[in-house]
Amino acid sequence: MWSALGRLSLALSPAGTQNRRFDVVDEFEALMSTLYLANFTKCSLIVPETRIVAGLLLQGVEAQEWEKQVHELNVLQKRTAKTAASYADLARARLQTMDADLWQLVRDGSAPVATHAVLAATVKFSPLFGDFLRTVVRDQFRRFATHLETRHWDAYIEDSLRSQPNMPALSDSTRVKLRQNAMRMLAEAGFIESTRSLRLRSQRIEPAVLHYLRQHNEQYVLDCLQVCP
Repeated sequence: MWSALGRLSLALSPAGTQNRRFDVVDEFEALMSTLYLANFTKCSLIVPETRIVAGLLLQGVEAQEWEKQVHELNVLQKRTAKTAASYADLARARLQTMDADLWQLVRDGSAPVATHAVLAATVKFSPLFGDFLRTVVRDQFRRFATHLETRHWDAYIEDSLRSQPNMPALSDSTRVKLRQNAMRMLAEAGFIESTRSLRLRSQRIEPAVLHYLRQHNEQYVLDCLQVCP
């Protein structure tokens, strides 16, 4: 699963540098240092925002234009510059685990196609979430369970902390945020009915997304997404 991480695209340096240049973002270095990183505490799939970011990436915008679009023009339509920057940076980091062909699916695809394309990039960027799908959610479908339970996520985190020596310690608030966003992402992708009921739904991944993943030999991502019997 790490083959593509070695060719991650270069990302924009933080705002405020006089000589703006392209550099590897800190998130990528952190991701390389530990398999399980708590890097989805701030939001869920954010598909509408990621569509916009995919458009910027496909346009090949320079760092100065990126700053203008995100901060000055507020293309993501967020209430604060901090939120806009956070969402834009996370969406970009997720998308840059894939290439322009997937970005086009995100920008131009139907709502289901864009959602599953974003999901594919998200599980690759966040193996902590991807492995929950690949193991726990798959197991519940195999057991013909009707619902997920919050204890499934909590037990998964505890098991992960024991089995992954490089996994950072998680505060109680971080655990809550991770669980909330994990369940939101499952709901947005169609694997559960809602975050309130947690009722499982059999979900078929859009053919265009599956085609992309097979063409690019993204076996780990395929394993994470194809969990329904």
